[in-house]
Amino acid sequence: MARQLQRRGRPRDRDHAMRQPDLELIHLTKRYGDTVAVDAIDLKIAAGSYCCLLGPSGCGKTSTLRMIAGHEAASEGDIVFGPSNITDLAPAQRGTAMMFQSYALFPHLSCIDNVAFSLKMKGVDKAKRRARAAEMLDLVAMGRYGERLPAQLSGGQQQRVALARALITEPQIVLLDEPLSALDPFLRTKMRVELKALQRRLGIIFVHVTHSQDEAMALADLAVIMKDGRIEQAGSPRELFNAPRTAFVAKFIGGHNVLQGSAGAFAVRADRLHLSRPGADPDASPRGRGAGLDAVVRSVEYQGTFVQLTLDGAGSEITATLDEPTYDATPFQPGDPIAVSWNEGDVHPLAGAPSPPATSRPQLAPA
Repeated sequence: MARQLQRRGRPRDRDHAMRQPDLELIHLTKRYGDTVAVDAIDLKIAAGSYCCLLGPSGCGKTSTLRMIAGHEAASEGDIVFGPSNITDLAPAQRGTAMMFQSYALFPHLSCIDNVAFSLKMKGVDKAKRRARAAEMLDLVAMGRYGERLPAQLSGGQQQRVALARALITEPQIVLLDEPLSALDPFLRTKMRVELKALQRRLGIIFVHVTHSQDEAMALADLAVIMKDGRIEQAGSPRELFNAPRTAFVAKFIGGHNVLQGSAGAFAVRADRLHLSRPGADPDASPRGRGAGLDAVVRSVEYQGTFVQLTLDGAGSEITATLDEPTYDATPFQPGDPIAVSWNEGDVHPLAGAPSPPATSRPQLAPA
């Protein structure tokens, strides 16, 4: 289907821009010699949505982003934006703007001239391009820093300037390569709130590459987990967290234990485990339990709103989280034997594995 689409530039009329087209990747592949970095992925990103690509290093997420931007040529497949196939277009013809991890600001130019640079290259006169750059700096709350050099700014301020520089071209897709990785944790949280608010205000597609599960959970309308150049699962953050399809997704997204019963693998959330002293009366627990195993407490960590316990079960690691009142009612210490159980309704079967029987006593799946 995609090959029948004419490879041409995006329409420039205002009506088309207001319709906000979808972005679709069709069997998109990238090879570097004999190495397949992106392996025939299919993905549709709805108009006006915030998409996060995440996964471990080498999974293909950055190569995917760079192909969308036109900084890497696709080996096979198509990139379709609305009615237009943009696979072979130059970066400037795609309606995209990319914000790099390093921000790549010109150190000898002021903030306002950094933002205005692309308009200068297009021949826009100085007064007009600086006026437009000032508008963009105001948009990202950097208007009063327009005459400063990048070296006179904090990391978060430099990020805002880089974002303003990307937005001045009026893109329909903004591409972000690990934009928050250089920031301290407090500023990273603040900036992701600002990024999401800005994306909603603009109403255009943002595609954001990250290693951080927390970042993707906070930002994404569509989260795409990649592994070995393929899409392991795509969906809303809530869908991925509550219904991981594979052991890889369950482990990568966090908050789950992957267990192995006689009938196959399944996942149980760390906050859905019930912990008790061995031999305790089952009737004393709030609900009846469907299955369980024996373990030993390895560590106890206070995390403010909850207590996290790491357990050794059958030689493997299990994580459990308890709220403070529950932990305080039955405190555990490293070395304590412990009985771990869960409700049958909290068991989530993984792809290719049937539901385990409620009476089985499974072991944790080896990593």
